[in-house]
Amino acid sequence: MLISAVNKMTLLDYPGKTAAIIFTAGCNFRCGYCHNAQFVLPEKIKDIKNDFIEFSAVKNFLSQRIGLIDGVTFCGGEPTIHQDLEQCMKEVKDMGFLVKLDTNGTRPEIINSLIEKGIVDFIAMDIKYFEKNTKLLGDFYPEKKIKESIALIQHAKNIDYEFRSTILPKYHTPEVLDKMGQMIQGAKTWSLQNFRAIETLNTEFQKYQSFHEDDLEKLRIQLSKYADTILIRT
Repeated sequence: MLISAVNKMTLLDYPGKTAAIIFTAGCNFRCGYCHNAQFVLPEKIKDIKNDFIEFSAVKNFLSQRIGLIDGVTFCGGEPTIHQDLEQCMKEVKDMGFLVKLDTNGTRPEIINSLIEKGIVDFIAMDIKYFEKNTKLLGDFYPEKKIKESIALIQHAKNIDYEFRSTILPKYHTPEVLDKMGQMIQGAKTWSLQNFRAIETLNTEFQKYQSFHEDDLEKLRIQLSKYADTILIRT
């Protein structure tokens, strides 16, 4: 697994828990609004390849955090593109940590295995709007696999989860957000992350506006029929 960075502790990423974050390099999406281009684009990854962290070093660090943090998040990039993700997550789980996965849902077979084996405790899955030939995601969107991942996560009995979406006015109209909400009807939590025009993968997105606070509250009310809880993150 290509580990590009480690955040030693966060109070924000794992709901209600303290956690470390393991950032993996590489992704199968090309979201124009992405803030982690250095972990996504091959040419950017190449620039930091000498700074990759061995998993053994991460485990050594985590061994010193036992009792000090509750969990560990694997995010990216997209962690599920790495063949040894499950083994690495299991080793962290065996150390006594809660394990969280951030994913775009394109690898339901990985998600299913992690759930069935009790390796993952929390999954945060991105719900994205895809329209061919836009610059929002690129051209790759395996809709069937993503729907399969949504169903796996919603029906799992042994994990907690949230769905989350980065939203911006140019693309995410109320009608589009309704379509996204229909994908996850009956969800526990849907977190809406307001877009920030900072260091985006596609520099064109740095010209786009974010939602105003009043508009976000209107969207929260509109979308409340799709999930028990709608969270707004700015």
